[in-house]
Amino acid sequence: MKTTECPVQTRRQFLTTTAGASAGMTSWLALGKAPAYAQKRELTFLSWNHFVPASDDELRKQAEAFGKANNCTVRVDTMAHLQMPSKIAAEAQSQSGHDMYRTASADPFLYENLLLSMDDVVAKVGKQGGGWYNFAAESCQTKSGWKAIPWFWVSFPGTYNMAHFKKAGFDHPPKTWDELLMQGKVLKKQGNPVGIPISHCSDAHSTYWSVAWSQGAKVLEADGKTPGIVSDKTAQVIEWYKDLYANAMEPEVLSWDDAGNNRFILSGKGSWIHNPISPYNSALANKQPIADDLNHHNSPGGPAGIHSAPPNLSIGIWKFSKNQELAKEFIAYLFQKQNFDAWIVASNAFNHPPLKNLADHPIWARNPKFAMLPKEAEYAHPRGWPAKPSEAVQRIDDNYIMADMVAKAVNGMPTKRAMDWAQEQVALAVKGQLKVG
Repeated sequence: MKTTECPVQTRRQFLTTTAGASAGMTSWLALGKAPAYAQKRELTFLSWNHFVPASDDELRKQAEAFGKANNCTVRVDTMAHLQMPSKIAAEAQSQSGHDMYRTASADPFLYENLLLSMDDVVAKVGKQGGGWYNFAAESCQTKSGWKAIPWFWVSFPGTYNMAHFKKAGFDHPPKTWDELLMQGKVLKKQGNPVGIPISHCSDAHSTYWSVAWSQGAKVLEADGKTPGIVSDKTAQVIEWYKDLYANAMEPEVLSWDDAGNNRFILSGKGSWIHNPISPYNSALANKQPIADDLNHHNSPGGPAGIHSAPPNLSIGIWKFSKNQELAKEFIAYLFQKQNFDAWIVASNAFNHPPLKNLADHPIWARNPKFAMLPKEAEYAHPRGWPAKPSEAVQRIDDNYIMADMVAKAVNGMPTKRAMDWAQEQVALAVKGQLKVG
């Protein structure tokens, strides 16, 4: 057997080598981390501060379990959702930050060129789950493919205080927006106004799109390029808002954040809000007696039918991520039935699955106040409808064009002038000339 000879080092060579090694050791000790070969992979996920905090607890629990099983660390960072657009824009600009993030509405179109294709994981997860709801899928399907995977959607029903309605002599909640106006006037005189935000918050989007569609109004024409605001239908929507604001609501709606309507109805003063079930869940969690009086009903309709614009939340992976395949594996893990079921339960029915098979969960039938929630999927559209989701749609929402149009009108600007202003802003959004973040 032939042996390999080892070269003899001089004292000078030895000292040079050991000095280099010591310097290297000193540097990584100073940084507080081991050399790369000794480190676990870290997958980072940016999400929102969930309105049902137990959902974030469950997400982190699942992230920890996935990390242990895959010899990695999954760090879930959360922040206020209204701050997310600017944070996401900053990461896109610097092409650094988290590996993956929670997208909203048409966000995948806004960052289409910077997001990883999700075609493979979408096909795998979708097949196992019985297919996607169209309104959720359309929010992720760009011209270059799936740039995000639908994660969950949030039903947007009417939430009302049954005791206030009974006192006012109403035996049912509003079935139409016009009926809400009629009932709201009586309820306000009783001391229990209704509330819809006309402010820079995401709830204002969900309500405006719903009211406008139910009236037959549009923001964009079906081609997605032509502003469609200036019309008799939009004028009717604005006049309805003006009447509701003056005679059924309080001025505080002009400054609400997304928790404003929750606080309003939980205070016992408010009688009705257009909102997910988070106030009811909060009342249950905090053992507030008002939970017994709160109930839900399907979103109101109008001459053009019932339409809803529920928040669609998805997950995108940045192209600059160094953990792309690991991120896809983690997403598939979240969609395993036992994991998604646990997440639905943690949210107490707030999180709705975008996959049809996962929607068959006993939680909807267990509590009569949740029984109607899955039906909201029948009325749902992605924002922008009848146009397809697009970068322009996201810019319209991120710049609060529709909320500002209504706010201008209720504060005295003539309806026609408010519509013209919004039409100009939408035209700029279509051209990509409105900043995001």
